Amino acid sequence: MANLEHRKPAAQPTRLQRFFDGDLWWSFKSHKAAVGAAIVLLVLIVTAFLAPVLSPQNPYDLSSLELWNAELPPVWIEGGRLPFLLGTDVQGRDIVSGILYGTRISIIIGIASVAVSLVVGILFGLIAGYFGGWVDNLLMRIGDVLLSIPIILVAILVSSIAQAFLPPHLREAGVAAVLVLSIAMYSWVQYARVVRAQTMVERRKEYVMASKLVGTPARRLMLKHILPNTMTPIFVTATLNFGLAILIEATLSFLGVGMPPNQPSLGTLIRIGNQYLFSGSWWIVLFPSLQLCLLVVAVNMLGDWLRDALNPKLR
Repeated sequence: MANLEHRKPAAQPTRLQRFFDGDLWWSFKSHKAAVGAAIVLLVLIVTAFLAPVLSPQNPYDLSSLELWNAELPPVWIEGGRLPFLLGTDVQGRDIVSGILYGTRISIIIGIASVAVSLVVGILFGLIAGYFGGWVDNLLMRIGDVLLSIPIILVAILVSSIAQAFLPPHLREAGVAAVLVLSIAMYSWVQYARVVRAQTMVERRKEYVMASKLVGTPARRLMLKHILPNTMTPIFVTATLNFGLAILIEATLSFLGVGMPPNQPSLGTLIRIGNQYLFSGSWWIVLFPSLQLCLLVVAVNMLGDWLRDALNPKLR
């Protein structure tokens, strides 16, 4: 009896331990494509955010660019030289440096646009699904109008209007914010529809009705009780939309309404290189294009795995 009385209770596992012991981590480890995509994505993100350390040149510092280094081929081709491993563009900008800095801009814009559209979409989806009626009809019809227009046209329209109204000295500085707004203007509808559908199911359940009877405010009920039960499909949508946001930013930059040449993203680098593709300087467009493909494919493969792993019908 004495030994039983002095026995310490078993330590409760932490959230991290529960995660590593859970089905999601087991599914990830057993999915070779997801593991490979995660490794590639991690390498791309780490190297992008360590660009000031890893890059031999600051591509945004125009004073460091030398025109006599323009259009140097990759180092394994005759005429190439170190430290320009993948060659240079027509301004003498190191391709590796431009790719690393451009990837960082693309990732930041992708994360920021997903975050903004996520907040707006969750808010509108909760309101539409919880209250219903004319509020639901108004918000969903606005979403239908936006979805009826191609996303590139929406982004170009918002970007062009914002650039027209911004003061000249703020246009280059505010380009990234305008791109985030342009992408989020369209993407929030998908989150709103997902959250609305889940909210309409949750609001009819007993725990929600019981909370209403005891006088729980609608805001607390939506944020504390209904929202946590809608997060699974939101995570999947956010992961897939991250890759889409990067592609949209690259497309806008390629069309000339995105990041400027002195602060190039991957799309800007591809646009610049595309002008010299048939002049023999193929490396200017090839390597940024490969980086963009790797980034988007890795994100989409992770999103596909997450969608399957969180789908109870496939377990």
